[in-house]
Amino acid sequence: MSTDTDKKSPEKQMKRPKKIDDLKIDARELLTDEEMGLTDEHGIPRNLEEVKQTLQEKVGLDTSFDLVFREMEFATKKTAFFYANGFAKDTVLTDIITRLSYLQRDQIVPDTLTDFMEKYVAHIQVQKIDEFEKAVHFMLIGATVLFIEGEESALGIDAKMYPVRSIEEPDLERVVRGARDGFVETLLTNVTLIRRRIRDPKLKLELMTVGIRSRTDVCIGYIGDIADPKLVESLRDKVGKVKIDGIPLGDKQLEEAIIGKGWNPYPTVRYSERPDVVAAHLLEGHVIIFADTSPSVMILPTTFFHLVQHVEEYRQTPIVGSYLRWVRFIGIFASLFLLPLWFLMVSNPELKPPGLDFLGPQKTGELPLLIQFLLVEIGVDLMRLAAVHTPSPLTVAMGLVAAILVGDIAVKTGLFINEVIMYMAFAAVGMFATPSYELGLANRLVRLLLLVLVAVFKIPGLVIGITAWIIYLSINRTYNTPYMWPFLPFNFKAFMAILVRRPVLSQTTRPSITNAIDKSRQPAE
Repeated sequence: MSTDTDKKSPEKQMKRPKKIDDLKIDARELLTDEEMGLTDEHGIPRNLEEVKQTLQEKVGLDTSFDLVFREMEFATKKTAFFYANGFAKDTVLTDIITRLSYLQRDQIVPDTLTDFMEKYVAHIQVQKIDEFEKAVHFMLIGATVLFIEGEESALGIDAKMYPVRSIEEPDLERVVRGARDGFVETLLTNVTLIRRRIRDPKLKLELMTVGIRSRTDVCIGYIGDIADPKLVESLRDKVGKVKIDGIPLGDKQLEEAIIGKGWNPYPTVRYSERPDVVAAHLLEGHVIIFADTSPSVMILPTTFFHLVQHVEEYRQTPIVGSYLRWVRFIGIFASLFLLPLWFLMVSNPELKPPGLDFLGPQKTGELPLLIQFLLVEIGVDLMRLAAVHTPSPLTVAMGLVAAILVGDIAVKTGLFINEVIMYMAFAAVGMFATPSYELGLANRLVRLLLLVLVAVFKIPGLVIGITAWIIYLSINRTYNTPYMWPFLPFNFKAFMAILVRRPVLSQTTRPSITNAIDKSRQPAE
């Protein structure tokens, strides 16, 4: 971008004095009318009236009630503070104004802007702004811009205060023992929670902006001497190429923009709202992505088995953690295959193993079993949605209505049979035991598909459905990472680490899936 000096003719440059000897002379008297306007197409006007008029045109000053253009005079120098009222940290700005009000004229001339910045604006984050668009953006992110009459630049004072809720434990990742802090909707708070846990100078947090209108801050985090540089560069490139008007929904819209998985129901990134989980993945060589206004963080690369692990397994002893992991695995597989297997054996009694003759309904309902399963699946989803949208004081009453009035009466009237309700309850518990909410919903769709295949094709339908499911997951890749690793391609050491929660000191190397630069987790001193 060309500077102001490049665009001015030599004659105009000679008109401007390089030094003001007589401090009693106002600098504005030494400037032409043209010089007191816009310095160039993108520069900052020298005249405050021009600044105000431009702000009225560009950002709706005097139309938007929360935008404030506070004009003040310090040492006979006209200035204006421009800020959004809801973001301004009034105590800091009041202290700055108080300090400036004691200035004398000989303290701020001839170089007013530099003196303000280096001596008198008492704040830890102050920067010089040369472009008008940058000044507007600086205000829109919550900071305050100080315009000075006769200056081609402005000062950006980062004295902002975002509306933020208190840090509390995430609902989806609760633990019996462990940290109770979780991410919030403010980016700076979230990266600070990571800095608190990883005090490594190699921890890099790169800030980018996505969205032409929303201008959402996006942060890519990684440890410089661990993370794969190719993965970091690929993510940086993809985030930079996102062309969209805005991402008000934050991380989810950003995920779809950079991953582009289309109609794949399975999550290709892991979301976490726990700083300890994200810090652990950083130390393994993963890359994380924050999006401002989102309380969850994306972790890359991600495999299927990352989505079935929970922090509670690492808060207990290795043997207890392994037991909890196996219980969780059983619940996840039950949510997928229990209903189709029971439906297959009920539809084909000759397939029942010896000793399991009791399986099957004692009486049939008014509707076919497949229709009952589909209706119950939809009913469970309706109850889940109702629980989300029901006010907290009424959730207990809603549960009683759903369980007693709907479930019990539906069985008594013959609409459903007891076994359908019972097995559906097992499957629902398994789905809620899945650590990843997105994975649980994807598994529900697979279960519905398997039920339909069993109803139509019997045994071949179940075999073909499970085989197609495994193949589909195996051919999926996220950033050149096999989705079913370490099962496919098989890695015995890594697969055993999935099945059994090993002690901390036995984890001597980082997972090969991250392609870490420093592969050792116990470096020699």
